[in-house]
Amino acid sequence: MTEKGKIQTAIEQVFDHIQKTYPGENWTLVSSLAEGADCLCVELAMRQPGTSLVVPLPSSIEKYLDDFTTTSARTISLRLLEKAAQVIVLPSQSSNHEVAYQLAGEYIVAHSQVLVAIWDGRAAQGSGGTGDVVDAARRISLPVAWILAGNRRFGTLDATTLGDQQGRVVFERFPEVKE
Repeated sequence: MTEKGKIQTAIEQVFDHIQKTYPGENWTLVSSLAEGADCLCVELAMRQPGTSLVVPLPSSIEKYLDDFTTTSARTISLRLLEKAAQVIVLPSQSSNHEVAYQLAGEYIVAHSQVLVAIWDGRAAQGSGGTGDVVDAARRISLPVAWILAGNRRFGTLDATTLGDQQGRVVFERFPEVKE
């Protein structure tokens, strides 16, 4: 199975577990639509009946999309933005790029009942990265579904993998599943 296939299978496993843990609830997905696995997760979640999407952005849509590395990634994010029930451009008190991303991550944690993280387990590559968001969720005891996944080597587009751990799922602080 490909690396992306492992991640997709893990996302589907997480969604199945969430549905069993919180049966009959509609989903509001809160995501900044980061390039890569975040968009894959949103695409799969939007297949769930009754799912809506809220997109907190660290800057204007145009400025945010400038951070994407490929035209394809920008196209996917724009398509998902069109499906959003709400897009929130977060006001930043600073022109600092990393502070803006940190505010977006804080918004996601503050407005979530469960955090789904597709992450390599390492410190964030910049302020407000996945590692920071997971740390914030853990500090407030938010349930976290962590899908182990490679990232990119810092400062490059070179993908990494976690080998046989790629796609493994860890559930933290989830209530018992009601059967």
